[in-house]
Amino acid sequence: MPFLLHASRLARTSYVSRPFFFHHAFSTVTRQTARKGGNRGHKQRLMSKLDGAMDEDDTDVEFMSIKQRREEQKTYSIFRKVALYRLDDLLRTHNWSTKATEYMALGVASQMDFDREIKQFRQSISKACDLAAEKGAVSRTDNPLFWSLRHAFVTADLPGLITELRYGLQCFLMRSKFPSSILATHQAIADMRYPYEWFPATRALQRTVHLHVGPTNSGKTYNALQALLNAKTGIYAGPLRLLAHEVYTRFLAKGKSCALLTGEEQRIPKDVDVYYRSCTVEMAPVNTVVDVAVIDEIQMIGDNERGWAWTQAFLGVQAKELHLCGEERAVELIQSLCATIGDKCIVHRYERLSPLNTMDKSLGSNLGNLEKGDAVVSFSRVDIHSLKKAIEEKTGKRCAIVYGSLPPETRAQQAALFNDPNNNYDFLAASDAIGMGLNLEIKRVVFDATHKRDGNGYRQMTVSEVKQIGGRAGRFRTANQAIQSSGDETTQPIPNPGGLVTAFQKEDLAVIQEAFNSQPQPIETAGLQPPTSAIERLSTYFPPNTPLSFILVRLRDIARLSSRYHLCHLKEMLQIADLIQPFPMSIYDRCVFLNAPVALRDPMGSQVLQSFAQCVSRMEGGDLLDIREVELELLNVNLAEPKARNSDFLRRLEALHKSITLYLWLSYRFSGVFRSQNLAFYVKGLIESRINQLLSGINRSELKRQKRLESIRKRAQTQQRVRERLLGETSEVEDEAPQGEVIEHVGDWNQEGHEEPLYEDPEQLKEITRPGSEPKKSAEQ
Repeated sequence: MPFLLHASRLARTSYVSRPFFFHHAFSTVTRQTARKGGNRGHKQRLMSKLDGAMDEDDTDVEFMSIKQRREEQKTYSIFRKVALYRLDDLLRTHNWSTKATEYMALGVASQMDFDREIKQFRQSISKACDLAAEKGAVSRTDNPLFWSLRHAFVTADLPGLITELRYGLQCFLMRSKFPSSILATHQAIADMRYPYEWFPATRALQRTVHLHVGPTNSGKTYNALQALLNAKTGIYAGPLRLLAHEVYTRFLAKGKSCALLTGEEQRIPKDVDVYYRSCTVEMAPVNTVVDVAVIDEIQMIGDNERGWAWTQAFLGVQAKELHLCGEERAVELIQSLCATIGDKCIVHRYERLSPLNTMDKSLGSNLGNLEKGDAVVSFSRVDIHSLKKAIEEKTGKRCAIVYGSLPPETRAQQAALFNDPNNNYDFLAASDAIGMGLNLEIKRVVFDATHKRDGNGYRQMTVSEVKQIGGRAGRFRTANQAIQSSGDETTQPIPNPGGLVTAFQKEDLAVIQEAFNSQPQPIETAGLQPPTSAIERLSTYFPPNTPLSFILVRLRDIARLSSRYHLCHLKEMLQIADLIQPFPMSIYDRCVFLNAPVALRDPMGSQVLQSFAQCVSRMEGGDLLDIREVELELLNVNLAEPKARNSDFLRRLEALHKSITLYLWLSYRFSGVFRSQNLAFYVKGLIESRINQLLSGINRSELKRQKRLESIRKRAQTQQRVRERLLGETSEVEDEAPQGEVIEHVGDWNQEGHEEPLYEDPEQLKEITRPGSEPKKSAEQ
């Protein structure tokens, strides 16, 4: 029986020439060979050879040499061996003796049946690779199994291949278990072509949508917030917790009753029935009728991970007047969606209120070239704190720090110190969170780097990211000014002479200049996430012990979408679903965990998640002090002790902070189980204080830091170049870019709070020292 593995999150491939795919498939050999050798330099040389080979070959398939054909067949043969070898690895932990219950839920009755199915699945993999080699069938239509395995390997490396093999096997086992009538019911459940019908009460309203679009520092958000302030009731929904807190603070300063709603914190006004709500987009209420609602950064509706939250807010918020703020590239999509749902759409376009230019020269890695009003942007807290210390030592001036995970009061204090021209705080070390709208008096933005870490390594920043962050230079008006003008709502912003953007390295400056001379592509689709009701309904057609991860994959694969929507990545959802599978609970409760801020890569991350899931399963045992996996004993360690100066201690302390954040998040959803909310807030504050104390004392060799950044820059550029040349415009998954285009996104805002990583790479922690642990200075230091 032919095996068709559908994977909508994988790349769309309508046609790929044999010479093109030869080089594409060769990348898998490159990866495998590099791992066997265990030598990064060897891997880079292989990548370079691959890149050079692609430069030399632009010939048509008819002129492909016999040697190339043989090499192509050899490549497919190696890939088949890699896939089968990884399948064997998978079956060592997912065999009949360890996963019999799971396989029985998928219709396998005995060890004998399981062995027979595995044999057939192995044959399907071999036949798929043979079909690619002999017929050149490599597209999703012609050879879906080969296509899905290959794409999973290219985009997510060996872990991605193993994951796809696992879910591919599950689909294979279920391939003939449903009659056509049941399959039709499944498809009806997975029909998500009309998501606006999920909000019937909102559809009964006649809404007017005001779309405010323009570059950074153009006044679009200012005008939208003015409309909100002038209304009797309203909602602000932003992408970051820090922005929700900033608007919340602003409204309180103006004497307005306001609630703060984020995933891990809710502040509700007491003794007041009518109040404003400032929240993260995921928390935007859709069951409350208000006069005005503001949804910030609407271009995030096209994001592949969080876009569903903007779609849900846009389609579901019951506001008579809805104000959307964002980039020009979202206009066509929003107009189309408004026309579909019958809302009136008015577009307000803005021009930047102060000039912005990129500089012709970089700062040459010389901190002495910094000037008063400069903001240096980096992507991890370790880098931010080490930059702060290095800047202060080099210039003799003070440097403020601002990043999303700072306590709100501390962040406001640091911003006020930097904004005040009459003190000694001349510089700012900040994260990319400032790109999402934090109002600061920045004269010049200096990029420490233009590459950042994602789930599969390092990547170049997108055009939108560079523009969004760089555009914060030359701000027209700060939040502090807005608060001070509370007595006069007609006060107009005070103009300034403009801003500049540059970088420490000339290579990064070239990336910045190219980005500012480019336009990101229009957003063509809005993100969707399968509603819990659909997951619950589909699960009723499977035995009780069926893995939730399989149900999610099944729903993803058969989902029907209109041309204006895409399914967001399941990302860690499948892994979370598998980790909590052993604990009995309802599908609804399992779905709650799927969107929780889980840090699976951290020490004890998986164990903490499972301990919390066990508490929900038992509906007891959720007192914070009773959960052994939460390493509260770290708070007893004296920071002067040697083990506190170990880099691993800082990692564990950060992991503990994330565990407490997850506890707080769950405490609002399972309040009867996780009852130590007040204690958790107190512990969270202690951890933050300890982390900041440790970070404030770190020392790093600036030369070593620059060498590390240079190494990462080269790796990111190589990955970018090889990916573009191997995958071209089809590199993105189908639901990312339905028309074969790469959808730009603004920042790696993978959580509603966007807490910057403590570090981008564990190697960063090995480079730092602290007072009392510094090695003797070497010549290079």
